Amino acid sequence: MITEEQASEAVAEILGHYEKEKKNLIPLLQEVQTRLGYLPRKALQEIADFLKMPDVEVWGVATFYNQFRFVPLGKYHTVVCMGTACHLAGGRLILEALERELNIKVGETAEDGNFSLERVACIGCCMLAPVVVTKDRIHPKMTPFKVEEALIPYKQEAEGELEEGKSKSQN
Repeated sequence: MITEEQASEAVAEILGHYEKEKKNLIPLLQEVQTRLGYLPRKALQEIADFLKMPDVEVWGVATFYNQFRFVPLGKYHTVVCMGTACHLAGGRLILEALERELNIKVGETAEDGNFSLERVACIGCCMLAPVVVTKDRIHPKMTPFKVEEALIPYKQEAEGELEEGKSKSQN
């Protein structure tokens, strides 16, 4: 996870490549999110100060567009397709099963930072509907009963890293 100081340094570096013009707001937001993975409040404030705009105006633009995130994604970012084919094949039930299994809602990241959950309009795998994608791996023809099974490798990997971290700290 990136520290607030590292985020501020990254934002300052990005701001250095732009002129102080309002027309640069969206490109700045996009570049900061690309670099940090999301838009922290402090970064929005720094952009507002740089462009000499009210904070609320920057926040308004950032929240208007669906592409911007305000919480960091989990290590195992999970996306549920809710396009027509996936929706008709039970996408909503799969989304609800993931929310229960991960104990988070759409748009949230688990407290441990391992999982985040997002719904999208279409992934483009309609023949495989319904589809879930976790960490760039496509899980085709999902059912609510397959959700727990699909998450097992990611949970095991996360637990393994946790155990590895504990043994290193004990040495």
